[in-house]
Amino acid sequence: MKLLQAVRAVLWSFVGIRKSSGQQEDFGKLNPFQVIAVAVVVVVLFVAGLIALVNWVAK
Repeated sequence: MKLLQAVRAVLWSFVGIRKSSGQQEDFGKLNPFQVIAVAVVVVVLFVAGLIALVNWVAK
């Protein structure tokens, strides 16, 4: 369940809209290493998606 909370926290941070109360709650509950790992995976997926989109549009 904590992994799902970490994914949700990272995605909210990625979008940039989050209440400060929810952010403080995440800081108290989540493991920083887990959040960093999830963030790296999300960024890699985002970049791979952008590369795929550019390759598709350029063809």
